Amino acid sequence: MAKQDSSVGRAWYAIHTYAGYENAVARNLKQRIESLGLQNKIFSVVVPTERTIKIKGGRRVEEEEKVFPGYVLVEMIVDDQSWYVVRNTPRVTGFVGSGVNPVPLKQSEVDELLGRMEASEGQVKHAIDLSVGDSVVIVDGPFKELDGKVGEVDEARGKVKVMVAMFGRETPVELDFLQIKRI
Repeated sequence: MAKQDSSVGRAWYAIHTYAGYENAVARNLKQRIESLGLQNKIFSVVVPTERTIKIKGGRRVEEEEKVFPGYVLVEMIVDDQSWYVVRNTPRVTGFVGSGVNPVPLKQSEVDELLGRMEASEGQVKHAIDLSVGDSVVIVDGPFKELDGKVGEVDEARGKVKVMVAMFGRETPVELDFLQIKRI
C-alpha cells in the first residue's frame, strides 16, 4: 500500500463538547490517537485559551480562560476512521458543520486564534467588567470615595478613565481597574 501524503486533505475542524469538559476531551482524544496509531491522520488537538487578569476577593488573579467554551480544535485528515475516532470520543457531541459532514475552519481564522493564544502567553489581558457610562466609586488612591462615570476602558493596560466632578466640572482621572468599584 502506498504511503499517504500527510498534507493532502489536512485541515482544522471544530468539535463541540460538553461545556467544562474541553480539557478532558482533548486528553482523551490524544490518548485515543496514540493507542490507535492515528498520528498520520490526526495531528493536533487544541483547547483555545488566553491569559486574563480578574479580581477575586479584592486581589488580582491571573487565569487561563477558554476563548470558545464548549469547543476543541482538531487538525486532521477526515476519513471514515479518523471521523469515527473523534466523533466517538467521550463527551464529544459532534463536529461543527452541516449534518455529519464536518466543515473545515478557514486557515486565516485558525492562524489568528493560534497567534492570539501565543500572544497571551507573554501578555495578559485584563478582564474588566465595565462599560463606558457605568457609574463607579473610587475605592483607593487620592480620589477615594468620589463617584464618577466610566469614560474609557483600556483592557490591554488594565486602566480605566473615570469622569469625576471636581471644581464644578467633569475631570478625567486615569485609574487602575482595581481602584474602582461599580455602584
